[in-house]
Amino acid sequence: MLSDDELPYLRRCVALAEEALRAGDEPFGSVLVGADGTVLAEDHNRVASGDRTRHPEFALARWAAAHLAPGERAAATVYTSGEHCPMCAAAHAWVGLGRIVYVASSAQLTAWLTEWGVPAAPVRALPVQEIAPGVTVEGPVPDLAEEVRALHRRFNTRTVPERP
Repeated sequence: MLSDDELPYLRRCVALAEEALRAGDEPFGSVLVGADGTVLAEDHNRVASGDRTRHPEFALARWAAAHLAPGERAAATVYTSGEHCPMCAAAHAWVGLGRIVYVASSAQLTAWLTEWGVPAAPVRALPVQEIAPGVTVEGPVPDLAEEVRALHRRFNTRTVPERP
């Protein structure tokens, strides 16, 4: 169950997503937090580089594999602005990371993109638990989901005037 002391991590994810947007990238941000509440690593989307695998969740899984013992990985939580895509969910599970807490679900993002007329991605959006059934997943977080929606709207409707 999500506790109030976890909201700052999710707010940081939203801030990282905004950093990505300011850098011309898709607005996703993620934070890896150890069992004691220490922020271990964070990142935002970097797919504008041309490498579509440069998702923050994937980067955090790779960082964890290189820097944490298996027990530390299992006790860690990945907080993220959006539910992991299938690639990132698989990396998360293969590395043995613990819980995932996300602000907006893949279903929410898919609905938003459809609403804005954005073409479908080449990979189907699936819930994390369909890819990694052993991972504990919590989300969405309605209190922050509208902020994430607004960031995606800004990215995906750049050439279209903002709607009220």
